[in-house]
Amino acid sequence: MGSFFSENQFPVDGRTVLITGGSTGLGLSAAKQLAAKGANVVVVARNPTNLQAAVEQIRQAARSPDAQRFHYVSADVTTADACARVVAETTAWNAGSPPDVVWCCSGSAHPSLFIDTPLEQFQTMMDSNYFSCVYMAHQVLNSWLRPADGGPKPSNATPPAPLPARHIIFTGSFVSFYSFAGFTPYCPSKAAIRSLSDSLSQEMNLYAAAHPDQPRVRVHTVFPATMPTQSLDDENKVKTDLTKSLEEGDQVLQPDECARRAIAGLESGEELVPTSTIIRLVMTSVLGGSIRGGFFKGITNTILGWIVMIVMIFIRWDMDSKVASWGRKHGASGMLPSKST
Repeated sequence: MGSFFSENQFPVDGRTVLITGGSTGLGLSAAKQLAAKGANVVVVARNPTNLQAAVEQIRQAARSPDAQRFHYVSADVTTADACARVVAETTAWNAGSPPDVVWCCSGSAHPSLFIDTPLEQFQTMMDSNYFSCVYMAHQVLNSWLRPADGGPKPSNATPPAPLPARHIIFTGSFVSFYSFAGFTPYCPSKAAIRSLSDSLSQEMNLYAAAHPDQPRVRVHTVFPATMPTQSLDDENKVKTDLTKSLEEGDQVLQPDECARRAIAGLESGEELVPTSTIIRLVMTSVLGGSIRGGFFKGITNTILGWIVMIVMIFIRWDMDSKVASWGRKHGASGMLPSKST
C-alpha cells in the first residue's frame, strides 16, 4: 500500500491511542506527537510517577488539551493477565470502546556476548520484547475481531462505506534484519517481532474479507534508529567494547525525530517503517514475504535489495574480519585489556 494513496493512511484525530512503554523515549515522543494531531492517548508503563509526568507532557503537547482525553495505566505488560487488564481498563475509560490504535513500544536489551549472558536474561528479553507484543496483540485483536465474528455476509449484501482502519504497531530494531557480535542474546526477540508482524498482516485479510462492514485492521512494525536515552545508557553498561566498535557509524536520532519519521511512515501507509537510511537499505535485502508497499515502492525496494545484497557480502566480510582481529589483539572477553577482569 502507501504508494497508491495520497491521503493520510493513519488518521488519529478524535481517536484513542494506547501506547505501551509510553512514559519515556520513543513511546513518550510518539504520544506527544499523536496528541498534537488530536488523538486521545493512554500510556502504559510500570512506574506511576513517571506515568503521571508523562501524561502532563502529553497534555501540554495536545492540539486541544481541554477537549482531548488522557489516561495512564501502571502495568507490567510482560504478562498476559496484565495486558488483559490494560485493554479492559482502557476500554472502560473509553466509554466501552477498545482503543483504535495500539503501539507496543515497551522493551529491553541486554547486549552481551552469548556465553557471558545470564540465562535468565534470555527469557527476560523474550518476555519484554516479543511476548509483550504477543499478549497485547492477542488481547486487542480479540476485542476488535471477536464481536464481529458472526459468520460471512451474504454475497448480495450492499458494500458498506469504508471505516477508518484500526492499527496495531510493534517496535522492532535494526537487529530485526541484521545482527552482530554482542547482540546475539537480544536480536532473536526483535526478529520474532518482525515475523509476527508479517504473518498477522496476512491474517487480517481474512477478517477484512469476512466482515467488510467492520474497520480493517492494519499491522505495522516500526524500526527505530539508535536513540540517546536512559535505556541506551543502561545497555552501554553491559555492552562490550567489541560491540561498541562494531556500532561505529550508526545513525543516532533523538526520540522526537525518530517518532516523527515513524508517524510519517504510518501516515504514508507503510507496514514496515524504517526510521533511518541504513535500516531502510538493509531491510530491502531481507524483505522475503513482507508486503512491499505498493507497486512502485515494491520495484524500488527490489532494485535496492539487489544492490544491498551484493554490498552485504563485503559488509559481513568486513565485520567478521574486525571480530577476528579483535580476538587476536585483545582476547576473547570483548573488552579492552584495561577493562578486562
